[in-house]
Amino acid sequence: MKIFNTLSKEKEGFEKKDVKMFVCGPTVYDNSHLGHARTYIAYDIIAKYLRYRNYNLFFLMNITDVDDKIISRAIETKKDPKQIAAQFEKAFMEDLKTLGIDTIDKFARASEHIAEIIDQIQRLVKKKFAYETATGVYFDITKFDDYGKLSHQNTEELKKHRIEPDTTKKHPHDFSLWKRKDKTELGWDSPFGFGRPGWHIEDTAISEKYLGTQYDIHGGAIDLIFPHHEAEIAQMESVSGKKPMVRIWTHTGFLLVNSEKMSKSLGNFITIKDAVKKHDPEVIRLFFAMSHYRSPINFDENNLKQTKNTLETLYNTLSVLKNIEKGKEDDGLQAEIERIKRTFLEHMDDDFNTPYAISSIFELIDLVNKFASTGKKISKNSKDLLGTTLMEMCNIFGILKNYAPPEISEDVKKLIDEREIARKKKDYKKADAVRVKLEKMGIVLEDTKNGVKWKRKF
Repeated sequence: MKIFNTLSKEKEGFEKKDVKMFVCGPTVYDNSHLGHARTYIAYDIIAKYLRYRNYNLFFLMNITDVDDKIISRAIETKKDPKQIAAQFEKAFMEDLKTLGIDTIDKFARASEHIAEIIDQIQRLVKKKFAYETATGVYFDITKFDDYGKLSHQNTEELKKHRIEPDTTKKHPHDFSLWKRKDKTELGWDSPFGFGRPGWHIEDTAISEKYLGTQYDIHGGAIDLIFPHHEAEIAQMESVSGKKPMVRIWTHTGFLLVNSEKMSKSLGNFITIKDAVKKHDPEVIRLFFAMSHYRSPINFDENNLKQTKNTLETLYNTLSVLKNIEKGKEDDGLQAEIERIKRTFLEHMDDDFNTPYAISSIFELIDLVNKFASTGKKISKNSKDLLGTTLMEMCNIFGILKNYAPPEISEDVKKLIDEREIARKKKDYKKADAVRVKLEKMGIVLEDTKNGVKWKRKF
């Protein structure tokens, strides 16, 4: 297996069987949006595939429930910050369930790891990578020679950044580890005064506790590379003295909505909750999987309609396969199925190339359609292998979960027979009326040279 490493800008071999993976979770001050969905679905697919390939994966995600954005939202809505965080964390968990994201082993809230955060800050101060001022504790990036290596910025480029403006800092680009606050605000007592942690230190304190100072994969959206992930590296490698903090850094590409960056001001900001009201969650999952996780992706209605049709094809293929008659052993079919499966695995082993892997799924669909259109029979072993292989592939993408072997009622059968009688009598008006009636019942008819076929409307 090879995975693209943001740090080296190359695909690197990855064969370690015990895998520790950390993915940055949400800051719970609002409902999660489609950008979150794109990232979390990508890592859910990656996790499903790693486990399918017998990697022993431990998947950790943090929940940022201590943050200035949460405080601002609390002030705006006149609610307690803890209430805001709990409200939107619950909403986030509901979104994950709706989207079929079920691979995360551990969720860790920042608010429940204050002791670990304080301890890590104390060690950084002791090692002189951090310093105290009247407003808090800051990381001195001039003390960490590798700062900028993940985002591939040199010293001069880094100097252009003005992170968290504060006149007490030694350098404009130093970032906060602890923010001193008035006791009227959300905070905790610490050796540095009452206050709350900076954003970056929350993640490294959590990952150090559960994964250690070095682990295998760190994921997140591309816009987290700088300053968030850059700061994580500086903190962890400084406090531990070990390099690298993470073996492979992975990042998902940008999400556009109607070819523009998603924003509330443009009116194209879409929450997950709003998206699933309009689109089946499996359509959303498949839509994202049809682009490589590192590629930018454009979310628009035409693309979603095409994906909906694709998913419908997949569901109907299972129905078609079920109805193919069993016969004698078919020469070479099982070998062809195994070849397609090997190709699928090769694509997924190549930096989780989901769009190419999906093309292998369509090779299986073509095999099914070939038998269905010619009326050829298929052996039980080949039929079982074809169905099992198709489901295994689709399970990795988290789709076809709603499949159940198709059955139609006696009333539907009578209507199909009634239409056939009308067609033979050339009573096309009645035949069309019956077709429309069946479509309203969720049954689509297809006239073939081998007779009328039916499928369920997705």
